[in-house]
Amino acid sequence: MTPYILVLYYSRNGSTLEMAKQIARGVEQVSGIEARLRTVPAVSTVTEATEAAIPASGALYCSEDDVKHCSGLILGSPTRFGNMAAPMKYFLDGTSGLWLNGDLINKPAAVFTSTSTLHGGQESTLLSMMLPLLHQGMVIAGIPYSEAAVSSTRTGGTPYGASHLASGDTPTKLSGDEIALCQALGKRIATLALKLIH
Repeated sequence: MTPYILVLYYSRNGSTLEMAKQIARGVEQVSGIEARLRTVPAVSTVTEATEAAIPASGALYCSEDDVKHCSGLILGSPTRFGNMAAPMKYFLDGTSGLWLNGDLINKPAAVFTSTSTLHGGQESTLLSMMLPLLHQGMVIAGIPYSEAAVSSTRTGGTPYGASHLASGDTPTKLSGDEIALCQALGKRIATLALKLIH
């Protein structure tokens, strides 16, 4: 089986999905590894509500096996009050079996987010998404300053991970710097994964 980087995201309005696609493009720039896009279902306060096992459109829902067998993980969520969205947190809370078995130890991981305001909590969201990955024993990687767009961006993009400022007339449209940083992050995790595999 070809090794893959799991690009696992939750997107409500499309911005985080667009980032996930660009990150997957970055992964695919590395020979010998592929990207696997997966999402998580929404959660509801109505406990009787259930989601179909397969979504009507878009990426498939992530399974525990998708996470278990990945060679690296790039996790993305929109920002909700400086933290990841509830559907992503709910999914991660269900991965204790992977933790008990040590399935993710020493695999590279990274994070990405989208906010509707410039100071909407991008960095705190990125940091909060790292916490469960650290508990899983993963090796966290950000975006180094050798990527010029980290310094030149006027929208999203941090050394903690890729980010997007989703505002204006076309909130899902990524800036050139945001695209470059998303692809650089995907490429970096794919490259690290291949080094850690061999």
